[in-house]
Amino acid sequence: MMRIALKKLGAQREDTIIIGDRMDTDIIAGIEAEIDTLLVLSGITTREMIPSFPYKPKYVLDGVKDLI
Repeated sequence: MMRIALKKLGAQREDTIIIGDRMDTDIIAGIEAEIDTLLVLSGITTREMIPSFPYKPKYVLDGVKDLI
């Protein structure tokens, strides 16, 4: 799905980042598509939950507001 989206957008995975609030859907999708990932802690996943996953996001922010 991610590769199809990149193709439709005319984007390269090296220039793209997936932002999400769930390790088990958003972040794993980015990792599997070999796209950088940014986990925002303003949703489902908490900082304390991250070590329980066998994979890690490249970046972690408290919320989307911290992108600015």
